[in-house]
Amino acid sequence: MGRVSQAQAEENRRQVVDTASRLFREQGTHVSVADLMKAAGLTHGAFYKQFASKEALVDEATAHAFAELTQRHAAGLERYCGRRDAAQRALIDAYLSVEHRDDVADGCPVAALAVDVARGGEDREARRVYTEGVVDFAAFLASAGDEEGGEGGDGIARLCTLFGALVLSRATKDSPLSEEILTAAHAALTEAR
Repeated sequence: MGRVSQAQAEENRRQVVDTASRLFREQGTHVSVADLMKAAGLTHGAFYKQFASKEALVDEATAHAFAELTQRHAAGLERYCGRRDAAQRALIDAYLSVEHRDDVADGCPVAALAVDVARGGEDREARRVYTEGVVDFAAFLASAGDEEGGEGGDGIARLCTLFGALVLSRATKDSPLSEEILTAAHAALTEAR
């Protein structure tokens, strides 16, 4: 079999990062390289032509997941003509939905990657990207005039409520409590606004 073109190699890398981003959110970063490459439709050996290590892929896949999240926030603002409150409300509605609860692979990287990032070590690129993503998400959720989301910022409190509700709802998915958690968090975030 001949060598792949540079364009094909770049496409293969993009495919692996995208697949890893979804699988890591769905199953955790412990997914094996063999399973990951199979899901991407590529050979196990092709992995090492693209990445120095699995940790390097975790770093890149984490950055990819947060880039997608940032794009969703920008699209929400655009959809609502820059009306931050309307974009925030739409995000809260979607975030605290049964559909988001059940779609872990395409869901929020804040909730899906928290435990793996926490266990991954402080010097990792994934931790830095995750932290920046949390800061940006909190800033997006902040009230007008509190966009920094700094110490005591309401954006941080809102993100914590979203995150906690989603994680608890996923953990209790097979009980009525799951939807009750989503409903209660939604009310807490939207009734006072």
